[in-house]
Amino acid sequence: MTDFDGKRTSRRGVLRGAALAAAWPVAGQAQTGTYPNGPIRIIVGFGSGGLADVTVRLVGEKLAARLGHPVVVENRPGAGGSLAARAAATAEPSGQTLIVISTGNAINASLFRSLPYDPVRDFTPISALVSFDLLLLAAVGSPLRSVQDVLAAGRPGGRGLVIATISAGSTQNLAAEWLKNAGGLDATIVTYRSTGEVLTAVQRGDAQIGFESYAAARGAIDGNLLRPVASTGERRSMLLPDLPTLREAGLGEYAVTGWNALFAPAATPAPVVALLNQQIAAILAMPEIRERLLGLGVEPAPNSPEAMGTLLRQDIATWARVIDAAGIERQ
Repeated sequence: MTDFDGKRTSRRGVLRGAALAAAWPVAGQAQTGTYPNGPIRIIVGFGSGGLADVTVRLVGEKLAARLGHPVVVENRPGAGGSLAARAAATAEPSGQTLIVISTGNAINASLFRSLPYDPVRDFTPISALVSFDLLLLAAVGSPLRSVQDVLAAGRPGGRGLVIATISAGSTQNLAAEWLKNAGGLDATIVTYRSTGEVLTAVQRGDAQIGFESYAAARGAIDGNLLRPVASTGERRSMLLPDLPTLREAGLGEYAVTGWNALFAPAATPAPVVALLNQQIAAILAMPEIRERLLGLGVEPAPNSPEAMGTLLRQDIATWARVIDAAGIERQ
């Protein structure tokens, strides 16, 4: 077994560090001058209608109202997020152009031999927006009803275990690789092109278990087609508080929590970053925004720029260890 996380700081603690919403002071707010002096552009490296897109549009609408200038969401999917990252990294560091950075960017830092940007050097963290655990899913009629059932099935002499995930290198796929290593499992991980195919494979028994987010699997769970066995966070999710975590089953420091966060180009003035950080915290504390986000299957997760930078660096290191232990070849 490999303990990928070691003794690092709590992921949830970093996500929620200093997250007392509107209580944060805006250091140097008076130094922001005329900021913003026009529309704020937020670049998203995913297509419209996805979780990151919907989240940032909810926040962007409130941000526009609070700052008195339009917030324009620009979708630039493709190339594993590199198109969006390059566009943001080369933008003027004035705070007029922002970008949504996600867990995928932390993974890509080790998954690819080279990237046209550096997620740490080229960007300034502002705040996390939301966090979300993955779920370990089984068919409703499956005999695998607990984590111990899953581990027994995947160990020598067990029933055998096939795990379904979306594409190789995704958070879901690497969560499965981590489980395989941490549990000492003789399991086969099968990748599918879409979330729908993953859920279908588990429902009809082509795979015994699968990894997906609650947001993606909620319909199948509510429709009594799939049953969550465990969540991947370091603590139980507020969305499914009765569901145990994989860590509770004794899998060392196993913890997978996805996140979407707001960043700016490197060298964006600190007072602008502080102003945006305070505004994001206040927006995520709004009852109507919290309710909408929880309804989407994600948790509001504002934090400080420093905590967000720490989380990014920690995740880059963690996923590098997972990728190395799984023997995944750099692309």
